[in-house]
Amino acid sequence: MIVLIIGGILLSRREKSVKVHSRKAMILGADGSTPSLDEPVDKREPLFKRLVEPKLKEFKRKFRRNMPADRQEKLELKLLRAGNPMGLAPFEYRIAQLILVVSLPLLFSMLSVLGNVSFGRGLFLVLLGLGMAFYLPVVYLKMKTAKRQTQAVKELPDFIDLLAVSMEAGLGFDSAISKVVGKQKGVLFTEFTRCLEELKLGKTRKEALSGVRERINVDDLKLLIGSIIQAEQLGVGMVQTLRVQSEEIRQRRKQRAEEQAMKAPIKMLFPLVMFIFPCIFIVLLGPAIIQIIEMFANQ
Repeated sequence: MIVLIIGGILLSRREKSVKVHSRKAMILGADGSTPSLDEPVDKREPLFKRLVEPKLKEFKRKFRRNMPADRQEKLELKLLRAGNPMGLAPFEYRIAQLILVVSLPLLFSMLSVLGNVSFGRGLFLVLLGLGMAFYLPVVYLKMKTAKRQTQAVKELPDFIDLLAVSMEAGLGFDSAISKVVGKQKGVLFTEFTRCLEELKLGKTRKEALSGVRERINVDDLKLLIGSIIQAEQLGVGMVQTLRVQSEEIRQRRKQRAEEQAMKAPIKMLFPLVMFIFPCIFIVLLGPAIIQIIEMFANQ
């Protein structure tokens, strides 16, 4: 009898604790399931989630509070223009910079010690590693941004043609963009997909298109979006505007190709003078110089 009473008390306490845990999980937004005390340790949440992840979130919140808002916005815009490489947010980017600032000078100092170089050269290597740690992320973002902008310029005429054809078929502007971005992949298609999501969240068309213009800092795209916004405000036919912009963008691309072709001979001049002309001179004048040397030697 006593055993049954004790068992009932223990069961009631256990049910009460399970209900409390489920209510806490429901309030905190979890799935309502709590790990039982009888479950083995390996079936519970990993150690990283229980110990490291809360500390990391708290550090991230402190970092966002301490970092000025304007600097954070500028850094976020740079990452957006680079296409968020490796999914980096401003916090992760700063952490990567900090890791490079610590690791590269340490690596160069270890190499200088192992190479048994002098103090001056070792100090130069440490300073070189420090400079690389500061400038490598910046150069990486600039390279990714330039590559992304070049890709956007290549995709722009075809994107405008597809958009114009879709609107000529009877679709509205937003529906035409949705139709086009669902069929292709690329930088422009990704950005206009984000534009559609911003429109669904309540932004005006002008604000959403201005966001695309900010994220892809290309003159051709700026002119296109400016023309679209102006055509919407003045009530001009959108299809006609897109056709004119498509022709102008193709004309500018042709002019840029001609400009690059005109620059090619000047760029080829340096390797021609430094590497090709000496080889030609050696082949042509080498035998004559050898004969002249032999003739003077025999005299």
